[in-house]
Amino acid sequence: MIKIGIIIGSTRPSRVADGVAQWVHDLAAKRSDAHFELLDLAAFDLPLLNEPLPAATGQYAHAHSRTWAETITRFDGFVFVTPEYNHSTTGTLKNAIDYLFHEWADKAAGLVSYGVDGGVRAAEHLRQILGQLHMATVTSQVALSLHTDFTDYTRFTPAERQELAVTAMLDKLIAWSTALRPLRAA
Repeated sequence: MIKIGIIIGSTRPSRVADGVAQWVHDLAAKRSDAHFELLDLAAFDLPLLNEPLPAATGQYAHAHSRTWAETITRFDGFVFVTPEYNHSTTGTLKNAIDYLFHEWADKAAGLVSYGVDGGVRAAEHLRQILGQLHMATVTSQVALSLHTDFTDYTRFTPAERQELAVTAMLDKLIAWSTALRPLRAA
């Protein structure tokens, strides 16, 4: 069965990313075509990139890097949940991505972003980063607005239509993760 990791892309103490990711997970868990698991970057406690060699070598000096690499290797695809900070994704998420290289390759990615304008600039920046790592990002994405999908900008209250967006994104993500399986096997 296809395994999809849902990455919580913020570690800020007052974050809402965990609530958004849990909502995506709850919707995804109703499906029978893939297995879904939440991956909280706060639990991995990755310091600012501190590996002596580039990630492309696959040689990790630190236990936290090896643990992160083993975790990412287990999955066929990912949903990245990211807020938009200054027209980009979070430094924490970028750092976690940069720790690895080959572990991301030939996997699919779906994006769930949020911010004043739905976090679309963060999602677009993330697409560029993931493309460099040979990941296939699906075009169906979920863009949550702080104005319409949150109450008082802090309490996540998604509009009903957003469930359809999650379903469309997951449909494509699972299809692409399945289609890329032969490349990962090679």
